[in-house]
Amino acid sequence: MFSLSTKSPAAPVTLLSSRFSCIEPVQHVLPGLLLSAALAALSIALGQIDYLQQHGLGTLTIAILLGILLGNTVFPRVARQCGAGVAFSKQKLLRLAIVLYGLRLTFQDVAQVGIAGVLIDALMLSSTFALALLLGFEAVQA
Repeated sequence: MFSLSTKSPAAPVTLLSSRFSCIEPVQHVLPGLLLSAALAALSIALGQIDYLQQHGLGTLTIAILLGILLGNTVFPRVARQCGAGVAFSKQKLLRLAIVLYGLRLTFQDVAQVGIAGVLIDALMLSSTFALALLLGFEAVQA
């Protein structure tokens, strides 16, 4: 079926290194993933504090504020080690989380908002797209 016998003594080493080449990308992104996970865990823990909840600071808001704070203070010092993992977190994991969070929205939730809420949402989306198009055309013409 599969044999490691070969004339070249380096072939088994090459074979093994190619079999475990998927470990290298994981090691490359792991520090940034751990940093992102620590930020998320801290945000979740802080989001449970009654004082912050009473003042309208939920987990998401705290995560954004911590991200801004760390991104402008600590992250530039560790960007070389953590950059790939943080980029993976914001490009892949964040998109996946948004999609999964969106799946929680059901037709029953939409019905509870009512037609007025749906119309306001549609108006907001339409005006946002229209403004983006207008600004995009202005930038192209400039």
